[in-house]
Amino acid sequence: MPLEIERKFLVVSDMWRPHATAKRSLVQFYLSTGTRSSVRVRLEGTDLAWLTIKAASHGRSRLELEYPIPVHDARQMMALAEGAVIEKVRHLVPHEGLVWEVDVFSGDNEGLTIAEVELERADQPIHLPAWLGREVTDDRRYYNASLAHEPLGHWKHATEPSGPPAVHKA
Repeated sequence: MPLEIERKFLVVSDMWRPHATAKRSLVQFYLSTGTRSSVRVRLEGTDLAWLTIKAASHGRSRLELEYPIPVHDARQMMALAEGAVIEKVRHLVPHEGLVWEVDVFSGDNEGLTIAEVELERADQPIHLPAWLGREVTDDRRYYNASLAHEPLGHWKHATEPSGPPAVHKA
């Protein structure tokens, strides 16, 4: 069973940028975001697209199934999207034997930068780069499916005791 094991963190500085080895533009949207699973379509550039089904479990590990689909079909499916379309540039940043994916959001989530790292096991120790802030692995508001329904630009100061999350223009 394909299992995704990842941790997510807010990014608090640009110190990662000189270490980025690749980047790609992503557009994604959700066809369904139920209590048990979500169904996502992601387009990369103009020539790649995937359909992804993720279990809605909370935390570091969850089932993830991903299938390539024709780009034309993916663009047609966009008319069926629930919520906003997520736009971001994903940068790959190696750090101490792992590759971090740093997502710089635009559109309705402008100003949000999140880094995630995929792990081999949930209890795998990692060395955190200095450019990371608070861990948000267990905070559903930072899941892309949640950001599609309630983008950062719509968050109210009351969402956290100390106000909305600090965002960084990365």
